[in-house]
Amino acid sequence: MGEKVVAGVFDLSDRQAYREKLNQCLEGLGRLLAERRFERPRNLMGLEIELNLAGADGMPRMRNGEVLQRIASKDFQTELGMFNLEVNIVPHRLSGRVFDQLAEELRTGLAYAHRKAAEVDAGIMMIGILPTLGREDVVSANLSQVDRYTLLNDQMVAARGENFALDIEGVERLVCTSPSIAPESACTSVQLHLQVTPDRFADVWNAAQAIASVQIALGANAPFLFGKELWRESRPPLFQQSTDVRPPEFRNQGVRPRTWFGERWISSAYELFEENLRYFPPLLPIRDDEDPLRVLDEGGVPQLAELVLHNGTVYRWNRPVYGMAGGVPHLRVENRVLPAGPTVTDVIANAAFYYGLVRALAEEPRPVWSRLPFAAAAENFDAACRHGIDAELLWPRPGRSGGVTKVPAVKLVRDELLPLAAAGLDAWNIEPVDRDLYLGVIEERCKRRANGASWQVDTYHRALAAGLGRDAALAATTRRYGELMHAGEPVHTWPVGFPAP
Repeated sequence: MGEKVVAGVFDLSDRQAYREKLNQCLEGLGRLLAERRFERPRNLMGLEIELNLAGADGMPRMRNGEVLQRIASKDFQTELGMFNLEVNIVPHRLSGRVFDQLAEELRTGLAYAHRKAAEVDAGIMMIGILPTLGREDVVSANLSQVDRYTLLNDQMVAARGENFALDIEGVERLVCTSPSIAPESACTSVQLHLQVTPDRFADVWNAAQAIASVQIALGANAPFLFGKELWRESRPPLFQQSTDVRPPEFRNQGVRPRTWFGERWISSAYELFEENLRYFPPLLPIRDDEDPLRVLDEGGVPQLAELVLHNGTVYRWNRPVYGMAGGVPHLRVENRVLPAGPTVTDVIANAAFYYGLVRALAEEPRPVWSRLPFAAAAENFDAACRHGIDAELLWPRPGRSGGVTKVPAVKLVRDELLPLAAAGLDAWNIEPVDRDLYLGVIEERCKRRANGASWQVDTYHRALAAGLGRDAALAATTRRYGELMHAGEPVHTWPVGFPAP
């Protein structure tokens, strides 16, 4: 969202000038696309994971500054809340044993971070929403001490003009308000990047949108928020509501939320960037000195800093990204669907399934998005968030009869999508041993109908049945989750409940 945002005050002229600069950036992007200035394919992928800090008691720790100081690695950075960190893995080429390499790098890095966090009575917890978080933990005083977060919060609060309202009805119902965007910090996710050429961008983005619901169904890991059992994956409704700067009147008029699934399939990357300018007012009107059109006229490549910054304040579940490496521009699809955790093996299995399936679907002669209405994909996303591994999804009927039918997510994955993911990984030249290992994890989740969310819920209810109160049951579940997460066996193997004393 802009690494060097400096706090300040904006007036009307700043916003007008920024809007003009954004339009220049968009024109520059259009010229770069028309002139085919983008990097040739390099099969590069990247991975980011947002993390929680929790103590041995399972409770959140507001100590990311101290922990980062001890870790002392540029791979680890702040996130929105003081109980958050983010780890960034350098880009890797999608081929060979890349998934095993990623797993080893993550295990090493997270174990080191966990040891350093222990020096200040904290630890690393890789989970979609920390079950022990309370409303008192997600307040503006607990936002990370970084200018860009303070400024973003101030601008979103000003745009909203009133408290942010949370109303999520799942197994139980949560209704509350917040005077800041701090509740968004409860959401910790995995972000999967894939560098693509402009010609392939739309196919990859459409494929990613089509399977977002499947990713959530398989990977759901956030069933609790503020002591309530809500959706199996409660991050999406929480993220949307905690960043929703629309007052009720704007919602009633059909103004789009800044966190959204989208509303149509696309034919080019340009359409997404153009939509971001057309629908969403700038939150951070900070201008760069670069004149992007002059840079292009002189044969250079512009940074398009304003476009990049604005793009980072529109929270699509599959986000278009413009980047530069070695003076050459590139495009990426950033998949933001998955929650963090439960284990490194689970994260890598989710990644292998995604990269394989997106590759296969993007290259199909009769693509799924030509047979699945976009509204059905959006409905699937909602169903998967609510029901997780037990979701039923709309999917095109096999053969040429046309139409869609409702199918259990686990059946869809086992019968149709796992073979496609395997073919996609073969197309990436992934070693068969890694392909079979990580897709095997996905298959076992389907067989056992088990993922992080189902384990959390089942274990929590075991604790309640044993006589623990709600808060104690959530804390016990969180502590047990942490033990099993650090042990490292994939979540489908985790025993429900607690070991005998």
